[in-house]
Amino acid sequence: MTKSATEKKRVRRAPQNGARDATETIPSKKAAKTKDVYQLFAEKVRDNKQLESRWAIMQETRVEYFRGKDFTVFLKNHPELKEVLGSDKDLEVEDIVNTLLMKNLLVRCDRVVKTVRPGKKKLSSWPAHLEIYREQVFSENDAFFAWTFMKRQTLWQAILAFSWPLVALAMCLFPVYPYQCKIVVLYTCAGALLFIVSVLVVRGAIFGALYVILGKRIWFFPNINAEETTFRELIRFWPKKDEGERPKWTSRLTYAVAAVLIILLLRHHAPDEAARARYQKQVSNIIDDFLEWSPKLALSGMMDKQPTVNATEANHPTDGSGTTTAEGVAEDLNMDASGAAGDEHIADDLNGEIGAERFEDEKNVDN
Repeated sequence: MTKSATEKKRVRRAPQNGARDATETIPSKKAAKTKDVYQLFAEKVRDNKQLESRWAIMQETRVEYFRGKDFTVFLKNHPELKEVLGSDKDLEVEDIVNTLLMKNLLVRCDRVVKTVRPGKKKLSSWPAHLEIYREQVFSENDAFFAWTFMKRQTLWQAILAFSWPLVALAMCLFPVYPYQCKIVVLYTCAGALLFIVSVLVVRGAIFGALYVILGKRIWFFPNINAEETTFRELIRFWPKKDEGERPKWTSRLTYAVAAVLIILLLRHHAPDEAARARYQKQVSNIIDDFLEWSPKLALSGMMDKQPTVNATEANHPTDGSGTTTAEGVAEDLNMDASGAAGDEHIADDLNGEIGAERFEDEKNVDN
């Protein structure tokens, strides 16, 4: 009988309704105890750093997984971990993993991309995207197993989880910070952003230069844009071994010409010194206005916009005249009307004088 047929016989099947009801109605203390033992064993294995694992995306969820062949070697090198299983410590690796699969502590996964990509010699040893395998049985041949339970939180993780709401509140209160605190936050954020952009630019430049000159695909620094990247991979500097085939000289020449053309295009359309200075001045003014803002200035500006005329004095003047506001407004309107009428009379008089002078001049000319 072949190995595939043996694995198919061991496929976990869902129990029938009657058998499930019978199992639920008759509780077994041994089964509960065994479940707790395997749960403790799974937690100890996952916390052990000797078992090599990676993070990947499976159905839009980040999962931690390991390879079947690595798990076999790990248990052979650390037999003391099997002491937790008690009476089941003498079981084979295959039986232990099948029990973990049956108790939903593990799930067997398979790579999403099953074909070799162009330029690669073989499939990736640690795929970044996984999917659930149809047969939930143990295997060492290109088999991956992901943990399904939540990892126990450490003290630092609890402290970080508690501090996140405080960080969000501090970000919302940034406009009311003192000026010196605003300066520190501004330069810290700007420095972090500049560092990230610099790493990406340097990483891409080194890769492009080595690809065109040597024909090697070498990525220094980790890919910080990848969602499956862990903290241990973020601090890695040296690159991994290039597993792809050497590119052709035609593709290398094409990329080199394209890079030169892009650089020349950017250089031709780059802004001059005057435009750069104007843009820098505008940005500096915006940043200064944002940093110098404070609640006191906002309140003082609102108070300056308020009218300074006292309503009591406007309605009841203190000069003893006894006139009301409505009467004062009527007098102002009458004065304006009389002034306008006087201006019209003056204009008519001036027009009459100018017309008489012109008539006399024309008469003298005729004579």
